[in-house]
Amino acid sequence: MTFVDIQKLTEALVANGPYAQLSFVESTGSTNADLLADVDAPAWSVRLAAHQSAGRGRMGRAWSAPRGSQLIASVLIRPEELEHVGTIPLAVGVALCDVIPRATMKWPNDLQIEGKKLCGILAEARFGPEPTIVIGFGLNVSLQRADLPVPHATSLILEGIEFEPTTLAEQVLRAVHARLRQWETGAPELMRDYRAVSASIGQRVRVELPGQPDLYGQVTDVLDDGRLRVRDAAGADQDLSAGDVTHLRLA
Repeated sequence: MTFVDIQKLTEALVANGPYAQLSFVESTGSTNADLLADVDAPAWSVRLAAHQSAGRGRMGRAWSAPRGSQLIASVLIRPEELEHVGTIPLAVGVALCDVIPRATMKWPNDLQIEGKKLCGILAEARFGPEPTIVIGFGLNVSLQRADLPVPHATSLILEGIEFEPTTLAEQVLRAVHARLRQWETGAPELMRDYRAVSASIGQRVRVELPGQPDLYGQVTDVLDDGRLRVRDAAGADQDLSAGDVTHLRLA
């Protein structure tokens, strides 16, 4: 993948908004960590990188990919209210689904196509006088089959989805801004739209819970606060805020 035209992207997204600033680095440990460490970064700052050497996913899992094979970006916001913080990755997931054809969301924050992971999303916070939240994602764009970190991953190229890198980056970042603004204002359509692109609702699942036995059941809903509702074998609803979900297929 030829990386994006940073000058063109900055002109499109910063000169007339909606972002305050955009920076790019060839390689860094983590774009999330970069923005969290920048105490002077204004709200709606964007950090892009061609490569991350210490990228992280949920539960501290490490991940990496060849240089230029992903759209790696982080966005910094300074929300006035911190209600429903857990739905921030869901909002970014909906934004990606707005742009990527056939994409759906596996709860809570995995963008996928037909069960194959296309992108992970991670939100991290710095609390203080002015709370800061940074949301990062790494969208697999030109990963080849030999580069896939796990067999159930995929990329835009492998799925036959055509894109122009700078246009794709602009579309994704505009969609992310729009969906995060919905999150900030509590717009009810955000979670409605998440449910519409959810690949988990209706699925039989196994949920690995920290320090507890695995839960088996069927996903019946994703609540407005982002929790997953699973109906267990006894017919009782379990509302989960964390856990690793595996979609089960009938034998």
